[in-house]
Amino acid sequence: MKLTILGGGGFRVPLVYRALLADRAEGRVTHVTLHDLDPARLDAIVKVLRQQADGQPDAPVVTVTTDLDEAVTGADFVFSAIRVGGLAGRVIDERVALDQGVLGQETVGAGGISYALRTIPVAIDIAQRIARLAPDAWVINFTNPAGMVTEAMSRYLGDRVIGICDSPVGLGKRVARALGIDPERAWLDYAGLNHLGWLRGIWVDGVDHLPRLLADENALTSFEEGKLFGADWLRTLGAVPNEYLHHYYFNRESVAAAQAAEHTRGAFLLDQQERFYERMQTPGTPPFALWDATRLEREATYGADVREASGVGERDSCDLESGGYELVALALMRAIALDERTTLILNVRSRGALAPLDAAAVVEVPCHVDANGARPIIGEPLPDHAIGLVTSVKAVERAVIHAATSGERSAALRAFALHPLIDSVSVAQRLLDGYTKHVPALAYLRD
Repeated sequence: MKLTILGGGGFRVPLVYRALLADRAEGRVTHVTLHDLDPARLDAIVKVLRQQADGQPDAPVVTVTTDLDEAVTGADFVFSAIRVGGLAGRVIDERVALDQGVLGQETVGAGGISYALRTIPVAIDIAQRIARLAPDAWVINFTNPAGMVTEAMSRYLGDRVIGICDSPVGLGKRVARALGIDPERAWLDYAGLNHLGWLRGIWVDGVDHLPRLLADENALTSFEEGKLFGADWLRTLGAVPNEYLHHYYFNRESVAAAQAAEHTRGAFLLDQQERFYERMQTPGTPPFALWDATRLEREATYGADVREASGVGERDSCDLESGGYELVALALMRAIALDERTTLILNVRSRGALAPLDAAAVVEVPCHVDANGARPIIGEPLPDHAIGLVTSVKAVERAVIHAATSGERSAALRAFALHPLIDSVSVAQRLLDGYTKHVPALAYLRD
């Protein structure tokens, strides 16, 4: 089985390769093609992969290319993990927003809109090329904002593009551990959009254990989300939100913490990764050891601004584990390629799974997966407060996609102005002016 990774010089690629090395079952991936526009980044990551594969029998063969058409031709699966504008673009996303007193997070609010506006045109070009050169390939999208990008690509690839995020699975694992439940036995009743969802139940043998969690103060405050949101607010909601919802429920505190921070998250990662890739060019540098140390620092500081706003402090070691997006991707590939039926939380077209959104709206819900792809499972309706937020943000996503495909500046302005975290048309106009001034890739927007 041939896998192509777009954004193959990206820092998290060794996580994917580690999962592939561990997979010894029949039908596994035997060839990986890494595509990136930066040959130096490709070279650095290949050095890490080679050390990972050292001593491993029948390790997947790795090839590299900077030619997109060459990369996707003949692929069975394509991972799209690109970052248009690089981390320098993320820094601009953050700073322009914070200068206007609104959140600049890369997937939520103004920063996410800017990121999507420069990413979607590139993602659509990729989707069109895959549809032409590898029509039988399945595309697994990791590119943020994942739900929005997946929806834009689905207009050309249909159900053959599926978005992945590890946040829901990571949340489910933490909640299961707090309850003393084996995560492998638990059914997660989760619904929403990417980075905008709620865990509404955790079922084992026909029993929902979430009420037990909400009634147990110690268990409820023993994991990351319980500390971030507080026991009282989780009981008020009757659910455990995705950590990104902290930006909505505690918006003023999130903005204040981000403005007070010495560096934005993007600036921290930009500095960290520039040092990593630079050191990888030095002869004698141990590739895997340097990568792993950098990864641990990255994970330990993840969400530091949110924890600062909540007064939570450092992350506990038990909360460092993510959902393992690379493991979710591997399970998804095996389910499709080998008909190993499973259930995964994915970003797919709704098909009525999340009313009142239409069938084409990409949502994040549990799905049955087999050789026919991923089919969303229709669950209980969201409560009114969640429906209001989901439909509002989906309207923003649709405006962004329209702007990115039509070039209409007015659609981009509408997206900024309608977002729940941007409470002023005047601020929206200044945001759009600021981003178009500092982001050359947005020159396509016109009146």
